[in-house]
Amino acid sequence: MNLNQVTIPSVDVARSVDFYQTLGLKLIVDSIPRYARLLCPDGESTFSMHHTYQIAHSGDGIAVCFECNELDEKVQHLESKGIVFLEPPTDRSWLWRECKLHDPDGHLIILFYAGSNRINPPWKVD
Repeated sequence: MNLNQVTIPSVDVARSVDFYQTLGLKLIVDSIPRYARLLCPDGESTFSMHHTYQIAHSGDGIAVCFECNELDEKVQHLESKGIVFLEPPTDRSWLWRECKLHDPDGHLIILFYAGSNRINPPWKVD
């Protein structure tokens, strides 16, 4: 089994598409204003959004993580395009370097680099 797609709700699909295209995803299904699907720039995973009239946020909610090989350079590039981050890239105890931001609907987005530690951390279960 392989994860193909994650779909999130959006009150403004067109605005969300613009945001995710700025992050580097490529629009492949355009049914705006009700739905859109984008292809991640590396691999074959897709990410989509469907229209909703209200976003229900409670607690920590869902975090969507995108891995970037050149994380610091990617963050600098996105900041130059007006993307605002909640924190700069930071080395974490779980051996990922990551930073956080919100998409236009308030969903937590984590850009990270983990290298081999993404799938094979030292504490991996056998």
